[in-house]
Amino acid sequence: MKAHKYGNDVDTDVIIPARYLNTSAPEELATHCMEDIDPTFAGRVKPGDILVAGRNFGCGSSREHAPLAIKASGVSCVIAETFARIFYRNALNIGLPILECPSAANAIAAGDEVSVDLETGEIKDITTGQAFHAEPFPTFMMELIAAGGLAAYLKGRNK
Repeated sequence: MKAHKYGNDVDTDVIIPARYLNTSAPEELATHCMEDIDPTFAGRVKPGDILVAGRNFGCGSSREHAPLAIKASGVSCVIAETFARIFYRNALNIGLPILECPSAANAIAAGDEVSVDLETGEIKDITTGQAFHAEPFPTFMMELIAAGGLAAYLKGRNK
């Protein structure tokens, strides 16, 4: 999985610009993901890639469209030093795995090959050979992510 790297304070307005909020279709949002900070992102990202960022990722508006655009673009996980709390919550609600790991966020470079084990929190930069550890998700959160988000998780539990 290839890393796409961004800096600090990446806000929801550059993750998915407001001019595209007239749709909630994931496939349409994906075509404009990161457009205002990286116009080439949507054309370069491949299924399973990792997004890596600095501090306060997802700050700004509390729109659920931002993590939805990232997930629909094929990103399998976001690793950052820290996340804005509302983005953190929205990401998990839609089943987008996110890990806070400052050491990994600082060390991983754009284009590095990275592997992530969500169950153990192990992050490996295959390009450099470095290994990092993030706090793994508890079992119920892994079930929520596997289900595709909170709504799907609750629907599955009510059967």
